[in-house]
Order: sequence, then structure tokens, then C-alpha cells
Amino acid sequence: MKIAILSNGTGNYSTKRLVEVARARGHEVEVVKYRDCYASIEKSNPTVSYRGEDLGQYDAVIPRIAAYMTRYGTAIVRQLEMQGVYSVSSSLAIVRSRDKLRSMQVLAKAGVGIPKTVVSRNSTDIDDLIDKLGGTPVIIKLARGTHGNGVVLAESKKAAKSVLQAFYLTNEDGTNVLLQEFIKESAGTDIRAFVVGGRVVASMQRKSLDDDFRSNLHKGGEGTPIKLTDEERKTAVKAAKALGLNIAGVDLMRSERGPLVLEVNASPGFGVEKVTGRDVATAVIEYVEMNAKRRNKKDKVGA
Repeated sequence: MKIAILSNGTGNYSTKRLVEVARARGHEVEVVKYRDCYASIEKSNPTVSYRGEDLGQYDAVIPRIAAYMTRYGTAIVRQLEMQGVYSVSSSLAIVRSRDKLRSMQVLAKAGVGIPKTVVSRNSTDIDDLIDKLGGTPVIIKLARGTHGNGVVLAESKKAAKSVLQAFYLTNEDGTNVLLQEFIKESAGTDIRAFVVGGRVVASMQRKSLDDDFRSNLHKGGEGTPIKLTDEERKTAVKAAKALGLNIAGVDLMRSERGPLVLEVNASPGFGVEKVTGRDVATAVIEYVEMNAKRRNKKDKVGA
């Protein structure tokens, strides 16, 4: 099978692991820097080119799209989908998951537990907004932040108003700002569940090493293996399914009312392998093998 991994390069640990496993299983693999690709758009002839060659010859692509390149990266994935190339994560699902407001709306509609969330473009409504969340402290976050960036803990109404005003002034592109309730019993701790094809293949607890309320490994958090409860496992799988992601990193927190989903990552890192010893890369490649073959077989039958 010919597999393309859409990535920023071969230096990333997750990309290295995918290449290593895919080649060990006999596949032809190429790491494609999607930012160097270009799409040709014309009637009945969608193409994607990279280094002078058409990318349409691949049996499958594995998108590893960076958050800051979401628009361009998903445009390339979408163009490949139009060519009939199987993508393990659809362009639509990636876009949906990257918008925190949209993903929260989708998760809520699907009956997935989430922290109470409100959105507004008017900082004068701060008293009412905070009352809806049960009072301060509250979490304020940009809808397009990642790795814990663009997330602030406001401990008072005055602080919340100041943060909102600052966010609105610096986000001229209209990025939504969300306010969420602060789950005190889970402050500085969350869970990353790595979901592949409707099952959790690895999970870890992430904990801040200082008094930071964020537990992201990118912010210096520490990861330890953890066994999920049945409810947590089902919640993670349900969240990934609701957003249409076959491969996802679902971030949960434990609360008094059960597991709450904070975010669903469409391109989760494989750091969970180092923490848990679980072979996540093989689970991903096995999923690609099974579903790309099934898709290609179906296309041949349809022809």
C-alpha cells in the first residue's frame, strides 16, 4: 500500500513512528510537507501537486495538520478527497474539531458531557455570563487556541472583564472567545484518551508540575498511565464519533458529575506512547490498512 503522511516534516516524533511502523509492515511511505503542496482547481479535474508530481496515486493519506495551518492543510486534504484518495481523518472533521465553539456545540448536541460554556462578543454582559457559569473563577479561552495557549483563568469578575476586552481587541479576525466553568476538583489535572477506530488504545493522566491550572505536556505537565472507567472510555469514544474523527486525542477531566470533555484533538501527538508503553502507531496503521483496503475494494466493485 502507498501511504502519504501529511506533516511539516520527518523530525516530529509522531511522524517518525508512523513511518517506522508502516515500513515495517511492508508499505511504501512518503512524508509530504503539505505546506509545500499546491492544488489545481478546474472542472472535473482536481489535483494536488508536490515537487512536480501528482499526489493522487496514494492509497491513503494520514493528515498531521498543525493548528496554525488548519485552513491550508485541510484545503489540501479536501482536494485529495475530491480525487478519491482515502483520508483517515476527513477535512470536515479536522475543521470541525479545531473550532472550540463549534466542537462544543456538536458535543453538547450529541449528549457528551462538557463544562458549561457560554460565548459572547460583548464584555458588558460579563455579570450575566459569569452568573450562568455559577460564579468565578472562570476559564476564558480563544476558540482557536492550542497546546494551552489562549487560555486564561480569571479569578474575579473584574479580571474576567479585562481579559475579555483584551481578547476582543487583539482578535480582529472575529475569533470567538469562550467562557467555561472552572472545575475545581480537577484543577491542573486532565486525561488524554487516544482513540483509534472507535476504541481507546492508550490513556494517560496529565498533571501540572506547578500551580498552573493547565496540564498540557507542552506547558511542562507530567504524564502518567491511567486506567479509564467504563464511563470515561465511552465518553471519549462518543466524543470522537460525534466530531467524525477516526483518530483523536480526547481530553477529559473528572468532575463530581462525571467525565467532561475539554477538547478533541484531530492530530494528537504520540507522547502517550512514551508514558504508557502502548504501541499507538501500530494501531493507527492497522486502522488505515483495514479501512483503505475496504474503501478501495468498494470503489472497484462500484466501478
